[in-house]
Amino acid sequence: MLDSPPWPTIDGDLWVFGYGSLMWHPGFPYEARLTARVYGYHRRFCVWSMHYRGSPESPGLVLGLDRGGSCRGVAFRVPAQDATETQAYLREREMISNVYRPLLVPLRLPDQQTVRALTFVSRAGHPQFAPPQPLERVTDIIAGASGKGGCNRTYVLNTAAELAKMGIREGEIHRVAQRLAAAEPANGEW
Repeated sequence: MLDSPPWPTIDGDLWVFGYGSLMWHPGFPYEARLTARVYGYHRRFCVWSMHYRGSPESPGLVLGLDRGGSCRGVAFRVPAQDATETQAYLREREMISNVYRPLLVPLRLPDQQTVRALTFVSRAGHPQFAPPQPLERVTDIIAGASGKGGCNRTYVLNTAAELAKMGIREGEIHRVAQRLAAAEPANGEW
């Protein structure tokens, strides 16, 4: 495991950018929830999940931000009085194995305003960083993985559903979700 990357310094209100499960299960109080876009990173199944959506014996695949392109997701504005507690929660939730690097990135909001938001970018040098995989392999991995946070399948279906609610249709995520929805569970349960 790589050393823990530095945590950015944040004063005042905290903006958080969610692009995966944070969109539909943030787990922290917020004052505003807006669709936003980050540039320079794109969403991809690039993180092996050994805890929440998989196990060391059967890792799952979850989304990370990888270099290049742009990504639409959710910007949460957390009031200053809740910022320290929210950061502690996010550190515990997202930094369990240091596969992410917490960064402050510029986000473009719907009104074209730009704010700096905390988000979690995957670390290419980390052992849990997953290289690109064929769609069929991604689907098979996700269909068979489960961890402390539940089934990997549920994570993908919930994320695809949240993106659809926001009017966002991303090829890989929605193709994987369609394949997962059409498949029967191996053990009769999800």
